[in-house]
Amino acid sequence: MPSPVPANPDFPMNISVPEARQMLTDLLPAHRGETVPVGEAAGRYLYADLEAKVSHPSATESALDGVACREADTLSASKEIPLRLKVVGESRAGVPFAGRVGAGECVRIYTGAPVPQGADAICPVEQLHDDGETAVLLLRPASRGDVRAEGGDFQVGEVVLLAGQRLTPARLALAVSLGHAEVPVRRKLRVAVLSTGDEVREPGSVLLPGQVYDSNRYGLSAMIREAGADVIDLGHSPDSPEVLAGLIDGAGGADVLLTSGGVSMGKYDFMRDLLLEQGRVSFWKVRLRPGGPAMLGGWRGLPVFGLPGNPVSSLVVFQVIVRPALTGEQPFTLRLRAATPFRAIADKAAYWRGNIQGGTVSDYGKQGSGVLRSLSDTGALVIVPEGRPVAVGDEVEVMLF
Repeated sequence: MPSPVPANPDFPMNISVPEARQMLTDLLPAHRGETVPVGEAAGRYLYADLEAKVSHPSATESALDGVACREADTLSASKEIPLRLKVVGESRAGVPFAGRVGAGECVRIYTGAPVPQGADAICPVEQLHDDGETAVLLLRPASRGDVRAEGGDFQVGEVVLLAGQRLTPARLALAVSLGHAEVPVRRKLRVAVLSTGDEVREPGSVLLPGQVYDSNRYGLSAMIREAGADVIDLGHSPDSPEVLAGLIDGAGGADVLLTSGGVSMGKYDFMRDLLLEQGRVSFWKVRLRPGGPAMLGGWRGLPVFGLPGNPVSSLVVFQVIVRPALTGEQPFTLRLRAATPFRAIADKAAYWRGNIQGGTVSDYGKQGSGVLRSLSDTGALVIVPEGRPVAVGDEVEVMLF
């Protein structure tokens, strides 16, 4: 069978992972913004910086329940010789004490309540004994450290959240605390997904020998949504160039098309042939394992990223290359010690599945591209650079899947 590789290709082959990420990023449309209610913004990416419209705390307040008083009045307080203070009122969240605390006085106060004028310290309720209705005994000195300064978290006009950050639950809560009822977010990219192959069948159908369920399409769609993009599901194409081309033509409105299968070196890799013969190829093959056959190109103005058909390869290439391009975020990695050796490949970066335990990572063992349960069992990819094996005890970079 003749080689499908052109004799003198006008596109790069066997490029690095960073080069592949950048080339895909360059083909995606520039981000555009829209404003949405904060209640609909979870998981979206900020299009612009967010400034604080209010300060937080909005007043100097107590960090705990107890009494507010003057620190200097309480320095002699101890369990052996409690200090007596007169209670002149209370301050609670939303209903502050309107007067001023003088020498020998205190105000009952509750977490988040404004500290009244004159007071500068808090003694917690655990260190108090009531001495009648209008006095308390302090068993230790009050502490200024339990007073939260006005604006100690953020102040009016301060830039707190940055464009490009994802609105996680914590950041969403922060955006509300900043005073925003609406937030500027990136318009979601629209990602079309198409699986290929005569052997691929829908979940729930009866499988014949050699057939597989369409795990790639469902896994990729879930990962796309997790990355903050919308999915256009084009379904599945058999190994037919005509059917494949027709389905791709139906990807109207998509910003990018992801396909799985059909981009390697086989006779029936028709996605490869369509891009080589009728479309455009930006690169073919990446120096990584699993997932080396990946192909980037275009079809009638639509960017197309061809993922490998093997399940592990498909999902790993998405995590390593596609997701960073969609989100603008570099993959999150950490450094761990290798509890087992990890082999290297001379001309490819290896992304081996690993088990994390404590501060170490060990080889999962089953590294085949068809062992899909390995990603479910581990959730970690150990990055072994080209030609540089990892020995026990070496520090290694690990990407969380």
